[in-house]
Amino acid sequence: MSLNGKVAVVTGGSRGIGRAICQRLASLGATVIVNFVSNPAAAEETVQSIRTAGGKAEASQFNVAVPAEIEAAFKTIIDTHGRVDILVNNAGITRDGLLMKMKDEQWDEVLNTNLKGVFLCTKAVSRGMMKQRWGRIINITSVIGFAGNAGQANYAAAKAGIVGFTKSVAKELASRGITVNGVAPGYIVTDMTRDLSEEVTNTIKGEIPMGVLGEPEDIAGAVAYLASDDARYVTGQFIHVNGGMFM
Repeated sequence: MSLNGKVAVVTGGSRGIGRAICQRLASLGATVIVNFVSNPAAAEETVQSIRTAGGKAEASQFNVAVPAEIEAAFKTIIDTHGRVDILVNNAGITRDGLLMKMKDEQWDEVLNTNLKGVFLCTKAVSRGMMKQRWGRIINITSVIGFAGNAGQANYAAAKAGIVGFTKSVAKELASRGITVNGVAPGYIVTDMTRDLSEEVTNTIKGEIPMGVLGEPEDIAGAVAYLASDDARYVTGQFIHVNGGMFM
């Protein structure tokens, strides 16, 4: 697989799954724009890791839930690089709580970042991709979007919304040479899962047929495939990377 000459934007790319995706796309030859919101040090660390390995990357600060920031950021990216070939909608947050105790703000924050952000960023790149008649849009959903999870009604709703959004946009853009797909991670070793107690972690492992949590690189591999020409005839699909937890 080669992504030489391609320009990729990865939202939430400064750490965890996003960082692994940035590193993998850069290793295949893409120029990677590492999006971050509030942690410039982590974004710069990701950029430097790519450059040290011989790749091309730069950081871009914008909040995927704020339309004006997205518009300004993508204008700068296109003015600088001339195009966006690959968009990975990875940015996401959690504001967990049981439904009866969930505040409106918890619902709105998660839906605005995890779902509306996907809509806004996809819209920002779609016109340019249509003109060049080539594009790859890859949306990171979650096993929770398919299976649900107590205490995460807002997160599950947003991630399930990405599924319907992905299929709809895939149908709209297919005739222009643009594929729109998704990757649904299971439980992956990230900052989020490191905060879980040993007891909770062991319970989760017991629900996974392979018996272990995944690594960010497992998700990056699926994204790299969908971004490549190997997946040119794949659109509106989801790759579940979860060790067999959801089938």
